[in-house]
Amino acid sequence: MKDTAELRCPYENPVVSQRADPWIYKHTDGMYYFTGSVPAYDRIEIRRSPTIQGLGLADARVVWRKRPSGEMSSHIWAPEIHFIAGKWYIYFASAQTGANGEGLFDHRMYVLECASADPFAGDWTEKGQIKAAWESFSLDATSFSHEGAQYLVWAQRDPEIPGNSNLYLAEMENPWTVKQPQIMLTKPEFGWERIGFWVNEGPAVLKRNGRIFITYSASATNHHYCMGLLSASDRSDLLDPASWTKSPSPVFVTNEEASQYGPGHNCFTVSEDGAQDLLVYHARSYKEIAGDPLYDPNRHARVQPFGWKPDGTPFFGAPVPDGRQE
Repeated sequence: MKDTAELRCPYENPVVSQRADPWIYKHTDGMYYFTGSVPAYDRIEIRRSPTIQGLGLADARVVWRKRPSGEMSSHIWAPEIHFIAGKWYIYFASAQTGANGEGLFDHRMYVLECASADPFAGDWTEKGQIKAAWESFSLDATSFSHEGAQYLVWAQRDPEIPGNSNLYLAEMENPWTVKQPQIMLTKPEFGWERIGFWVNEGPAVLKRNGRIFITYSASATNHHYCMGLLSASDRSDLLDPASWTKSPSPVFVTNEEASQYGPGHNCFTVSEDGAQDLLVYHARSYKEIAGDPLYDPNRHARVQPFGWKPDGTPFFGAPVPDGRQE
């Protein structure tokens, strides 16, 4: 197993400032495509670069803005850009502007589509809401393919289960429609998943070593925020809850020595030469937050390498300090 000393970080962190819920996708054109939550929560923008470090200085294109009222008009959260069956898709969550002008924590999941080969040149159209088995707070949709099928993983509140959100999995009919039944992958059950809020959210999928891994984030979005891990054999029935195992301990947590607090809402990519697996996540560089953490803009996008244990499971180590590690 490579330890954190061996996993030297070649990137200067933060890679992109004030972008929470970071998503980096390396396309077949060799470019890295980036999106994330903007502090104003009012739009979706994308940027690209041939290098990961270059994403911080890359020009951003706004592909969609929130509506002035009603559906999709408030708190645009956690966009992800995907390329599925020859088209581009962005998954995101949005609330409605309510009587109090907020609509906070009443989000639903939505999809944008771009049929152009170049997502910076083509038009993005709304494909509507992703409908789950029931109407409730839902967010953080991500998608992956396996054995010819497309799947969606997302966070949602079940009115019958105490807590804020659990993780669910379903096969997809198309990139904006899920098939039923959906299964619950995990709910907050350990103490580290229930600090401040009972939360499982922000899933990210990694396929390696004959397994499918899903990381997720837990607890309130302050220094208690951390990452958990699920895994299943890639030969198992992914829609059977018994196929999945859950780590009883978090796998990536605050590192006070490095001044990295609340790491989470991650995704995965690879280095420019394809030789190193990379963890992408957000974190703050300070512990004490004035007011609601949701409105603190300084969750920055960070990138660092990770390794693998002898048993084939990922080893994320600890968040590295800001700056360039020599």
